[in-house]
Amino acid sequence: MSLILATCLHAQAPIENNGKPMRIPFECTEADSEAGGLNCSDEHPCPVYLELANVEAVGDKVFVAGNLHTPDATLYSILLASDDSGKTWTEPAPRMRSSGLDQIQFFDFENGWISGANLQSAPRDPFLLITTDGGKSWRPRPIFEESRVASIERFWFESRKIGTLLIDARLDNQRHELYETRTGGESWEMRQSSADAIRFPHTFDPAAWRLRADAATHSNVVEKSLGDRWHAMASFLVDEGACKQ
Repeated sequence: MSLILATCLHAQAPIENNGKPMRIPFECTEADSEAGGLNCSDEHPCPVYLELANVEAVGDKVFVAGNLHTPDATLYSILLASDDSGKTWTEPAPRMRSSGLDQIQFFDFENGWISGANLQSAPRDPFLLITTDGGKSWRPRPIFEESRVASIERFWFESRKIGTLLIDARLDNQRHELYETRTGGESWEMRQSSADAIRFPHTFDPAAWRLRADAATHSNVVEKSLGDRWHAMASFLVDEGACKQ
């Protein structure tokens, strides 16, 4: 079984945004340390950090994706969601061990995708999280049937079914690979393979939301563009505690 399917559900009450950086609930277990190959102790703990990679919004719904990691290992993927423009936050998808999430796209109010990969050593086994109910539930769908050292460079859906995806497989076969789906990401067919970088066939509109690292509060700030200014809508602490034994 692929490592991306080894999920660990962290059910938590909604996190309230009171204007200060929020901390995501996390408690490092002995199993987490063993899975990450960590050598942690009370005298030499392994600090755990929240890294957020991307933000996307559709209507009042906001989604933020990333991972929890130590300096030496990725512990879990993480997906945070708000139905009220950042006032309260939940985790609509299980955290996946040794994995991270990156790019997010919603085609409409129901259909969305998030790219991810297993980040144990080199990035491998790229996948998409897929939702068809507006982000209430998500399920992982591997890009390849077999295990591969590769990652998703870019992806884009022009409809609920038709999409394009660019794979970086240089550590596997020294190639870049372009794929197309007509099944909403359920299956993919290669359209191009090249040792040189492949031009992605889609352009992207300027983002209405962004993430910003704030050194003063040591937090990830979620910002929305309003007119000609960026306004902070939420923030999450980077420090998540430590793994010990």
